[in-house]
Amino acid sequence: MALSIRDVSGEGILLAGGAAAILLQVADPRIARSVAAHSDFAERPLDRLHGTLAYLYVTVYGSPEEARAIARRVGGAHAGVPGATDAGLQLWVAATIYATAMRIREILDGPDSPADAEALLADYAVVGTALGVPRAQWPASRAAFAAYWDAYPIEVGDDARGVAHELLHPARLPWWMRALLPAVRVVTTGLLPAPLRDDYGLEHDERRFARYVRLARRVYPRLPRRVREWPKDHYLRRFRAGR
Repeated sequence: MALSIRDVSGEGILLAGGAAAILLQVADPRIARSVAAHSDFAERPLDRLHGTLAYLYVTVYGSPEEARAIARRVGGAHAGVPGATDAGLQLWVAATIYATAMRIREILDGPDSPADAEALLADYAVVGTALGVPRAQWPASRAAFAAYWDAYPIEVGDDARGVAHELLHPARLPWWMRALLPAVRVVTTGLLPAPLRDDYGLEHDERRFARYVRLARRVYPRLPRRVREWPKDHYLRRFRAGR
């Protein structure tokens, strides 16, 4: 049986790509402008990541009613923000989540089989369609996704660089999270395409990134499933407790 989104998106290791996905998203100047002008990103830089994770986990693992509820919540948060409900922008956001997850999977485990790769691509459409992106807009094959990805017009401007600085050098974080920031920066820059990394002006330590990859390959598969899926369970519990 081919892999499904439920088989893979609960893996906690995918959180390592959260900052990279955000920087890919704001490489669209329209998204960067909205984030910079219509959110308190500088004060709470992790809120976008937390919101994305809650949306993803509830959409994939929640009941249909819960999935509709989280979609309404996200839609309400975007109300009044120019471009926030634009299907093309929502499609790009969903594409960055999918692409980053697949990049981490390939780094850790190698490429998926063609059948699994196509099945996962089809399943990830729900990340966008739950917010109103027409299903027909989601690329129908890996080749179509690659063509969409390569042709997407991105441009890193001052707004995006500001978001990157606030995300990777936040002023307000608990001490234990600040201690993780050097590793977060190495992993984030390692996951970004080199040209985009250069556009952001980010330095990349390839040797440290390679060490982290080797460590993850040794340790992560040996962790108990309840540990690997703790973030998914945590966000689902938090969503259900707050409803």
